[in-house]
Amino acid sequence: MGELAASQREHLEKTLRELAEGARARLPEIAKGNRDGALLAMARLLEEAWPEVLKANQEDLKEAEEAGLSRAKLDRLALKDKDLRSLAEGLRQIAALPDPLGRIEGLSKRPNGLRVGRMRIPLGLIGFIYEARPGATVEAVSVALKAGNAMLLRGGKEAFRSNQALVSLWHRALGEAGLPVEAVSLVPTTEREAILAMCRLELLDLLIPRGGEELIRLVQREARVPVLAHAKGVNHLYVDERADLDMALRLAINGKTQRPAVCNALEAVLVHERVAEVFLPMLERAMRERGVELRACPKALPLLKEAVPAQEEEWDWEYLDLILRVKVVSGLEDALVHIARYGSRHTEAICTEDPKAAWRFLEEADASLVLWNASTRFNDGFQLGLGAEIGISTSKLHAYGPMGPMELTTTKWVALGEGQERE
Repeated sequence: MGELAASQREHLEKTLRELAEGARARLPEIAKGNRDGALLAMARLLEEAWPEVLKANQEDLKEAEEAGLSRAKLDRLALKDKDLRSLAEGLRQIAALPDPLGRIEGLSKRPNGLRVGRMRIPLGLIGFIYEARPGATVEAVSVALKAGNAMLLRGGKEAFRSNQALVSLWHRALGEAGLPVEAVSLVPTTEREAILAMCRLELLDLLIPRGGEELIRLVQREARVPVLAHAKGVNHLYVDERADLDMALRLAINGKTQRPAVCNALEAVLVHERVAEVFLPMLERAMRERGVELRACPKALPLLKEAVPAQEEEWDWEYLDLILRVKVVSGLEDALVHIARYGSRHTEAICTEDPKAAWRFLEEADASLVLWNASTRFNDGFQLGLGAEIGISTSKLHAYGPMGPMELTTTKWVALGEGQERE
C-alpha cells in the first residue's frame, strides 16, 4: 500500500473526520425520520436513472479491463438489468419490514414493581469498506438506513464512478423523504490510505469490511473500533450415502456454476464412499459440459477421467472461479471432520434422504447457514427474507450469517417506574 505525504494524509483524515462528525450530528433525525420513504424513493430513482448508473459502470468496467482486473472481479463489478430488478425489489422488501427501532423486548416486572426491558436502537455511524461490488452501495445503505444508522462508504477504486452515481441517487432519495444527506457519505478518494484512515477513525461505532481475505485481515489488524467481518466462503456440499443423486447433482451444478465468483458459491463436494463410484462420473460429465475443472483427492481420482490432483494447501482456498474440489469420505463423521478443519464458517450443505444424518449435520456443521437438500447459493439476505444484506458475518459477535436491519441494531436497558427508590 503506497503512502501519502504527511500533508495529504492530514487532509484525508480531516475530510473523514468532518464527514463522520456531520453524520453523527444528524443521527437522531435519521432514526426518527421517514426512512421507509427514502427506501421507496431510492427504488423509484434507480428505475428512472438506471441508464445513468449503467453508463458510469461501463466506464468503470472499461478502465478495469484495461488494468487487467481478474474475471471474478469483473463479474462482481458489472451491473446488469437483472441487478436493477433485484436491487429495486430488495429496497421495497426492506421498506415493508417492521421498523426494528423502539420496540421493548423482554419486559418483566421486578418484585418492587419496576418494569425493565431492552429497547432496540441504532448502532450509530457505520463505516463500510468494500471492493468492486457497486450493488453493495444500494444493499448496504438500505439495510443500515432501515435500522436508523448513518453510513460512511469506502468502495473499491474500480467502482468509483458507479458508487458516485449511486450515492448521488441516495442523496436525492434522502432529500425527497426529508432526511439529511449526511446519512450517506462516500469517501471522495480512491487512495488505499483511506482504508487505514477509516480504521483509525474512532468516531465510527462499527466497521464492516467486505471483500477479499487480504482486506478483511488488514481491517481486523488495524481497526480501533469494533469490526464485523465477512470472511471468505469455503463452502461444502456433502453427498450422503442416502442422497438422491440426481438432486445432489443439481445442487452441485447450481452451487458452483450459477455464479461462481460470489462468496456463497460451492468450492468443494464431499462424497460418501458408497455412492462415489456412481456419483463422481455423473458430476464430472456435468461439470465438464459447463467448463468446470475438477481437483480431486487420491480416492476420487481413479473414478474420474480428467480431474487433476488437489494439493493439500488447496482445501481451504476460495477459488471464486470454475474450479471445484472433490473428496471421497468414509461417511458423515469424516465429512464433519473435514469441514471443521477446512471450512470458513460461511455455508455448508448436506444432500440426504436420512433425517437422522441431516439433523446431525445441521447441528454440528459450524457455519452461518447450514442447509439440508438445498444449494449453498441461498446464503443471501434477499433469499432468506431480509430484503438485502450488508454482508454475511462469519464471526459470532454480534451477528452470525446474513446481516439485515435487525443485526444493525443494538439494545439499551430501559426501566419504567412509579417512583421506586433503592433501599
